[in-house]
Amino acid sequence: MTTPDATPTVEELEAQERRLVFEHFTHDDAWALGSLLVATARERRAPVAIDIHRAGQQLFHAALPGSAPDNDAWIARKRRVVERYGSASYLVGARHRAKGTTFEASSRLDPDTYAAHGGSFPITVRGAGVIGAVTVSGLPQLEDHNMVVEALDRFLTDAQAT
Repeated sequence: MTTPDATPTVEELEAQERRLVFEHFTHDDAWALGSLLVATARERRAPVAIDIHRAGQQLFHAALPGSAPDNDAWIARKRRVVERYGSASYLVGARHRAKGTTFEASSRLDPDTYAAHGGSFPITVRGAGVIGAVTVSGLPQLEDHNMVVEALDRFLTDAQAT
């Protein structure tokens, strides 16, 4: 397992996706997960924007102090990577780096539309697959990614305990 500052391997990132799976994902779940992310960001004084989309609909959005309109543009670009590839934006970028290239050089996708930078993670429902994405923008990409993974881990652990 990686420490918060260590760069995770492709295998570790793939294991996160296998582990962080929902039994269902409702509007109320989006509100609770988004609220958990807001509380975490406020506690850390993180200047982030947070977004949760499901099936093309924005279910949650928050912009904390210090965030900027540019964060919303990054959210959209990272979320599109999740929607297109069905994997975390950081994992998509890591897979390209592991092959000795970059997403921008090898995907042939418009970098103004797609960004394989950390911070967007698929919302996967058991039996349904990827139905949406939860995204954070405003920190270095690994910190964005880790904040989302930590929140998903806490949310799903709490859901299993109830």
